[in-house]
Amino acid sequence: MGGLIQPTPVSEEPDSSGRTIAIAVAVVIVAAVVAAFLLRGKPKGPTGPPPYAANLKLSDLKMSAAENFVGATVSYVDGTVTNAGDKTVTHVVVEVNFRDDMGQTAQREEIALQVLKTTGPYPEAVDFSVSPLGPGQSRPFRLTFESISAQWNHQYPDIRVTDVAVK
Repeated sequence: MGGLIQPTPVSEEPDSSGRTIAIAVAVVIVAAVVAAFLLRGKPKGPTGPPPYAANLKLSDLKMSAAENFVGATVSYVDGTVTNAGDKTVTHVVVEVNFRDDMGQTAQREEIALQVLKTTGPYPEAVDFSVSPLGPGQSRPFRLTFESISAQWNHQYPDIRVTDVAVK
């Protein structure tokens, strides 16, 4: 009976890997929540037109279409823009809404309004930065559309000024 060797008891450490994983997951969740609160932006409410937009009058609208050299149809909205304010306009962006037969928006475009410069052999549409519109002045403008939705009802689109730069 004396020949049996008794194994010496080995002290086992408690398994802490489960606790470590739980702590790591909790830290990641807390960090994500803190980052979400710090990085979120202020909610953007609906913005109205810029204040100076009320001084710009769009009138004498005419629509036309032409075929370009590739055979595609290009549509134009021409008219007159009048600056009824006391500042010089250097840039204008408009939102153009083409409607369908049910009065719903078929296509919405935001496009820079361009004035027609007639000093050359043919009228050229240029940005207001090239040809600013002074107080009390009127000038012809042109909007160019490479394509318009097939659902468009072929009526004049709704046009509203969304951005104006003045000096």
